[in-house]
Amino acid sequence: MTSPLTLISLPLFPLHAVLFPGGHLPLRVFEARYRNMVHGCREAGAPFGVVTLLSGQEIHQPHLPPETFYATGTIAAIDSLSPLSTGLELLHCSGRERFHITTARKLPLGLWVADVELLPADHTIPIPSYLRHTATTLRLVLQKIPQNHLEGATDAQFADCGWVANRWCELLPMERKLQLCLLELDSPLVRLELVADTLERAGITP
Repeated sequence: MTSPLTLISLPLFPLHAVLFPGGHLPLRVFEARYRNMVHGCREAGAPFGVVTLLSGQEIHQPHLPPETFYATGTIAAIDSLSPLSTGLELLHCSGRERFHITTARKLPLGLWVADVELLPADHTIPIPSYLRHTATTLRLVLQKIPQNHLEGATDAQFADCGWVANRWCELLPMERKLQLCLLELDSPLVRLELVADTLERAGITP
């Protein structure tokens, strides 16, 4: 059995959000700890990790207890970084592999870093006939509410359980705990089945 790939001292960006593999995340970056992190990652061609806050705030507040976050997150690759004003930059990043934190520590300037194990990537599983409505409905939704980062989506992606499930996980107004449970699932088919249940309960049909 192959041991999981481990990354040491991966910089973390704790957020009140969940990033899925293949997803897109725009961020306004202004805190010094994150501006330094982002510039360092971009110069090194390195990623960072997005994790979801369990408690605490995205913006550092020294009088409050340290933030806590879930142990499962997603590797984020920097797509672009552009200045908006003095001290404020717009970061666009995309989700890659999922990971699980083994140890985490907070550096003196407030940045979290962690040793992580990468989780298995989704296998490409064709969408079975009883779930094809999830892909059909997703196409219709994206026609009405275009997403720039999905304009080049292929038929192969719309036929893949994991890709369709992940896009719905980003679009649907789910509770954060449910999003995280879906992120942690190793089976893209089960993830899509749970998404289909959510669509049915919400009355979303093609």
